[in-house]
Amino acid sequence: MITVTHRRYVPYAHAHYAGNLVDGAYSLGLFGDVATEICIRLDGDEGLFASYDDVQFKAPVRAGDMLEITGTVVKMGTRSRKIDFEVRVVCRGTEGSAAAVLGEPIVATTATGTVVVPPK
Repeated sequence: MITVTHRRYVPYAHAHYAGNLVDGAYSLGLFGDVATEICIRLDGDEGLFASYDDVQFKAPVRAGDMLEITGTVVKMGTRSRKIDFEVRVVCRGTEGSAAAVLGEPIVATTATGTVVVPPK
């Protein structure tokens, strides 16, 4: 199967709650970007997101974080692709403009989703 990984810095403009927390929809948008690349690589089409089977918010995502977003195709149908997703925090902003690389990434969000592509 195929795995695609993106990295993304979370700008402070995306902080939505106290403590520079970012809303959960931010991770879902990143899953959509990864799914689009997967569909392009496999099918030459951007595809469409059809559904999520499971979404779990396991740890906070904060402005100033550097995220690693991974999607792995776990099942392929004629037009559907089931993908396991994961957002990991690999760096975290600290005071001011300082930041630190985390010794162990923090798994922040996981999901399983289904995308569909046009018939070949």
